[in-house]
Amino acid sequence: MNNKPFVLTSQCSIANHFLAELRDAALQKDRMRFRRNMERLGEILAYEMSRVFSYEAKEVRTPLGEVTTPRLVEYPILVTILRAGIPFHQGFLNIFDQSDSGFIGAYREEETTSVVVNIDYVSVPPIDKRVVVIVDPMLATGNSIVDAYRLLLKRGTPSHVHVASVVSAPEGIKRLEENLSGPSSLWTCAIDEKLNPSFYIVPGLGDAGDLSYGIKQ
Repeated sequence: MNNKPFVLTSQCSIANHFLAELRDAALQKDRMRFRRNMERLGEILAYEMSRVFSYEAKEVRTPLGEVTTPRLVEYPILVTILRAGIPFHQGFLNIFDQSDSGFIGAYREEETTSVVVNIDYVSVPPIDKRVVVIVDPMLATGNSIVDAYRLLLKRGTPSHVHVASVVSAPEGIKRLEENLSGPSSLWTCAIDEKLNPSFYIVPGLGDAGDLSYGIKQ
């Protein structure tokens, strides 16, 4: 990665409140509320990310005259890792509402000493020379992000890759720093303490996919 991670909750805002509700074990029983808070954080993080994109001044005709206003040059491509990333992705899509979207189906096999990520579904638009945002709410080991990144590079060379997460672990951040070779940045709502022996983030919030959609087999 090319710069220091952006951490949304390093300053107090309503984002801290939404994240606190996501973490709350009692409130997590309300799946709709959990998904909505994921979506809200996606919207806020997308707004912050929009500050670094390219703009050009364009004239806009109003009913009473004309005004010159900066307009986004190009919408980023939003690539989401299924299934946990869907609500978070929707928040980004609410802001970048004309973006093309890509989807990568990934699941992890937990072993004694590591986590193996398997990718079984890929649907992405052309990414060459485009700004790409990889959306995955939990940056734990970083394996799924790195595997998705490598897969994307087989289909083109993005001009910049932004990784967006809700909660990140230091181990995952380190893996991104070691494996994302091109222009890249990390945007996260919080950086937590560590991974536990089962490779879940502590204190984290649990399994975002299960909390959004129910326990899988």
